[in-house]
Amino acid sequence: MTALSLFHPAVAAWFGRNFAAPTPAQKDAWPAIQAGRPVLIAAPTGSGKTLAAFLAAIDDLVKQGLAGTLEDKTQIVYVSPLKALSNDIKKNLEVPLAGIRDELAARGLPDVAIRTLVRTGDTPQSERAAMRKRPPHILVTTPESLYILVGSQSGRETLAGAKSVIVDEIHAVAPNKRGSHLALTLERLEALCGGRLQRIGLSATQKPIELVANFLIGNRPRARCTVIDTGHRRARDLQLEIPSSPLEAVMSGEVWTEVYDRIAQLIEAHRTTLIFVNTRRMAERATRALSERVGADNIAAHHGSLAKERRLDAEQRLKAGKLKALVATASLELGIDIGDVDLVCQIGSPRTIAAFLQRVGRSGHAVEGTPKGRLFPLSRDELVECAALLDAVRRGELD
Repeated sequence: MTALSLFHPAVAAWFGRNFAAPTPAQKDAWPAIQAGRPVLIAAPTGSGKTLAAFLAAIDDLVKQGLAGTLEDKTQIVYVSPLKALSNDIKKNLEVPLAGIRDELAARGLPDVAIRTLVRTGDTPQSERAAMRKRPPHILVTTPESLYILVGSQSGRETLAGAKSVIVDEIHAVAPNKRGSHLALTLERLEALCGGRLQRIGLSATQKPIELVANFLIGNRPRARCTVIDTGHRRARDLQLEIPSSPLEAVMSGEVWTEVYDRIAQLIEAHRTTLIFVNTRRMAERATRALSERVGADNIAAHHGSLAKERRLDAEQRLKAGKLKALVATASLELGIDIGDVDLVCQIGSPRTIAAFLQRVGRSGHAVEGTPKGRLFPLSRDELVECAALLDAVRRGELD
């Protein structure tokens, strides 16, 4: 029996037409998800985690639709830490949903229309009103918007029939106040649904992963979370970039010139380059310096202080191939769809192994891709830190 034999033939056929085979994360996760157990999928960027969670949920909705039991109620709640990531997920859901409908039609089976909707702080009032009148089967939201929904009468009516909640990029919220807030909201959602809510978490590989699993399920004695940990070791093309001028305690103008010249060379040698920096001020400064070398039309900045329209414009231009490079803070660290990235440069130490792996993983994002990263230390202390970080990555260590 294969992993796809658990799915309806139309769902399995769509997957087979679009992918050579399930990834290890998908093969291990699907039986556990379809058995209704709490599941945490920990795997590197580009390993198909999101589709692993969604395809099992979509399959259940398709089977309900064919049996005539698919009701007008929200059954799947997807929670993302970023509004931009939520919008991406909705767009990416449209492809499998449309493809599966085509497969059903080709088999002469009834059409199953599965509705999705994004509910964030940016959602227009017209869409919010439409959601109240006819709830989506799949609701895509953020931790803060989910909190508001759980606390409102109309939101509670919409969510009362939820069967599963998918928490994406769970490692990004688990250690902080947003995570504490989300944990409380999940408990309220579980109580609203009568204690029958299946929880599915998607995480970059963390250590110890058991703590993330406990966060997902609320550390209940009665619940056991199935952890699918495919490990974080994969082929990566990583190098340390050291200027010919000696690094000092503080960067000199001469060394900055060398760093920018080298990054400009790398930008010209690759189709698309993503450059990570640690502060918004540095993002603007690096963008200005690099624009003098590669042209202002070929590079842009991306950080949280920019207007939403400017951020979206930069993301779309990079995805469409109209930008050669984008300089970003952690605003692009998570899985926002910006298309194929050939190279990731990190200016300054990323401070943690997990952050470095997450950032480098934005390149070679496809399942068979090889992430490619270049690390630029900015001082003698950072040189030691970055060398140790690369050594730890090659030995398979985590923070």
